[in-house]
Amino acid sequence: MADHTPRAPQGPTGSAPAGGELPAGITVEDVREAHKLLSGVSRATAMEGSRYLSGLVGTPVHLKCENLQRTGSFKIRGAYVRIARLSVEERAAGVVAASAGNHAQGVALAASLLGVRSTVFMPVGAPLPKVAATREYGAEVRLHGQVVDETLAAAQEYARQTGAVFIHPFDHRDIIAGQGTVGLEILEQCPEVRTVVVGVGGGGLAAGIALAVKALRPDVKVIGVQAAAAACYPPSLAAGRPVAIEPLTTMADGIKVGRPGDVPFGIVNALVDEVRTVSEDELSSALLLCLERAKLVVEPAGASPVAALLSAPRSFEGPVVAVLSGGNVDPLLMQRILRHGMAAAGRYLSLRLRLTDRPGALANLLGILSVVDANVLDVGHVRTDPRLGLTEVEVELHLETKGPVHCAEVREALCAAGYDVVAD
Repeated sequence: MADHTPRAPQGPTGSAPAGGELPAGITVEDVREAHKLLSGVSRATAMEGSRYLSGLVGTPVHLKCENLQRTGSFKIRGAYVRIARLSVEERAAGVVAASAGNHAQGVALAASLLGVRSTVFMPVGAPLPKVAATREYGAEVRLHGQVVDETLAAAQEYARQTGAVFIHPFDHRDIIAGQGTVGLEILEQCPEVRTVVVGVGGGGLAAGIALAVKALRPDVKVIGVQAAAAACYPPSLAAGRPVAIEPLTTMADGIKVGRPGDVPFGIVNALVDEVRTVSEDELSSALLLCLERAKLVVEPAGASPVAALLSAPRSFEGPVVAVLSGGNVDPLLMQRILRHGMAAAGRYLSLRLRLTDRPGALANLLGILSVVDANVLDVGHVRTDPRLGLTEVEVELHLETKGPVHCAEVREALCAAGYDVVAD
């Protein structure tokens, strides 16, 4: 179950302090300057209405499609601004970054466009399509470490040894200013917006959007979303300072961060109205919905705002803009997530049952499934398990169904036929 307990903004109205400057020293003017810098570099991504989500939430819902941005995510915005603002000497030394995917590609392309040499450290197990894309954008890729923390340490050591400038994925004012241009586009494309929902990892995108939106429209709510298995912001906001956690496994690797960035935390703490969490089932269901209803390929982290809408649809003041932050998902992971999403939606059913090992037994079983209109995707047999009787065989079925009601009908039909059904 998702957590959507409201958290009141720390400022009196959720807007920046007097003068428009936050403790990090960033103002909306910095975001405007970043927007000018990005002209002709990043895309003003599309804003697509969602009839299905609008009906579910009870107010117009629009999808800000950063999954269609160059490199497949919003990361090019901040990376380009950060590298473009380096001195001549810093550019000559080159840049280095650590990332499992989106930030890697953003830094690689931004550096190539600016004629700067880039080295990107990626975990050994990083998805091959992301590694290949990072190389194709012009970076030298070095695979190091099994987890991002090890990769990050290697990149920072490389920076110390070579003098290359380390490009942090979220903890820098120029990165945040670049990501804030998404907020400017939202206000331009949907001036009637009342709530912006955005995924949160380290906090760079949420901080940038909140900074831009609250400065120009303090009445608009900004709601952050984290995967429940990797939610570092709720305890940090409760403590009033960044708190490190040990993130668990989550499909939303793009927002799997163990500690908020110092710079974005100050902005999120001051301006973001609340931070909610969503479950793995809600993430997979959201990804499936984006694919089926919106015809958009979105990675789990990018689908987190949609997951929040699915979790508590009537809790948002509209019109709502949900930011789809990225679409870089490994095809093999996509296959697993879609199956998970179908199961969460009651459209995929796994069953185990025992048959008498005799001719025609399997045909009789499949005949029952045909009558109840369940589509058999896969059938597996186990004959050698010591738990089975001499004349027994265990059958594992993977079925495509039409929803929770249909799943119940399938089980009832099998039980009525005398089968002992066990759900996986």
